[in-house]
Amino acid sequence: MGGSNHKVSVMKLTLWRDDAVLLHPAAAAAQRHDTRTRLFLRVEHEGVSGFGEVDPQPFSLNGDPGTSEVIQELDGVVLLQIQGAFEREGGLPSWTRIARFAGSRPGSSPAVCLVEMAFLDRELRSQARSVLSLWPKTFDTPVQSTVSLVGGDDQWVLDPSVARVRVKTAPGVLGSSAMRRLASLDHPVLLDFNCSASSDADVIDQLAQIGDSAQVVAVEQPFAPGNVVDHARLAGQIDVALSMDEGVRSVRDLEQIARYSAASMVCVKPARVGGYANARTMIIRAKQLGLAPYLGGFFESPFARRVNRLLAEHAIVEPSDIEIVRTLGGPHLDQVEAVADGFEVAPSVQLLETATLIASFG
Repeated sequence: MGGSNHKVSVMKLTLWRDDAVLLHPAAAAAQRHDTRTRLFLRVEHEGVSGFGEVDPQPFSLNGDPGTSEVIQELDGVVLLQIQGAFEREGGLPSWTRIARFAGSRPGSSPAVCLVEMAFLDRELRSQARSVLSLWPKTFDTPVQSTVSLVGGDDQWVLDPSVARVRVKTAPGVLGSSAMRRLASLDHPVLLDFNCSASSDADVIDQLAQIGDSAQVVAVEQPFAPGNVVDHARLAGQIDVALSMDEGVRSVRDLEQIARYSAASMVCVKPARVGGYANARTMIIRAKQLGLAPYLGGFFESPFARRVNRLLAEHAIVEPSDIEIVRTLGGPHLDQVEAVADGFEVAPSVQLLETATLIASFG
C-alpha cells in the first residue's frame, strides 16, 4: 500500500526566560526594581510565528504574582490547555478566545496575557496584517517615566520627551535630599505610594510638606487593592487627583471605583488584567465612567514596550509607561528586530539565543 500524503498540523510553543538588570533602578515602598525577569513565548504554526512577553515582579506583592507563580501557571496549566484545545479542534484557537483560559490563580492573568499576545501577533502575520489595522493611531500619547524617593539616591534620568513623572514614595517625612530632587523636576508629578499608606495623614502630611516644591497632580494607590472606601474618603480631602493602579484588574473594579468616587484616574496594565483585549475594553469602559485611564507597565523589554505604545496611541490621551526601559549586560538585551506585519517588531535572535529555555510543547 502507498504512503499517505496527509500532512499533520503541528503547533509549537516555546517559552524562554531572560533576567535583565535595569540600568536605572527604582525602589518602591516594599520592593526594589533593579532586575526584571522577562518571559518570552513563541507560537509556531504552518510556517508562521508570533511572539508575546510578560515581565512579572520577583515576588508576589499587593495582589500581583511573582515570577515563579507565573512560570508555574504557564508550564503547568495554560500552555497545556492551549495544546489540548489545538488537538481537539485541529487548529489554533483565535487570539480573541485566549482570555477565556484565565483562571482565578494570581499567575493566571499574566500567563494568559503572554499567550494572547503571541497568538495575536501570529494571527496578524498569517493574514499579512499589521496590528494598526486593529488599533489605528488616534493619539500622540505622551510618555510617563518612573523614578523613586525610596531607599537611596538612585540616578534620575529623564528623556526630553517625558511629560509626567511617577515618583515612588512611602509614608513619612521626606528628607532634604528627597525634597531637593522633587524641586528639581520640571514635570507634573504622580506620587505613587504602592499601597503603603495606613492612614489619610500619611498622604495628606506628605502633600503638605511638598507644597509648591513640586507640581503634584495625582496620588497613586495609597491603600490596598479593593479598598475603595478609604480611597474615596481620602479623595475628598486632597486637592489633587487620586489614581488606582494595583486596584485595577477588571471592569467590575472600574465600576466600583466610579460608584464610590474612589479615584478619578486609573492605571490599566495588560498583564494584570489578562491581556490586550481586556485592557482595551477596560480603557473604553473607564472613559465611559468618567475616569481618566493611562497605560502602565512592568519594566518590559523594547519589544513589549513597542506593543504597549501602539495600544496607548490607539486609545489613551494620558501620559503612559511607553518609554524604552534600558538594561545592563549587553546590547542584545535592548534589541528588537523589524518584521513584516503583526506587531512589526520581534525579540531579537541574539536575545533569545542567550535566554534560558523553560518549556517547549509540540
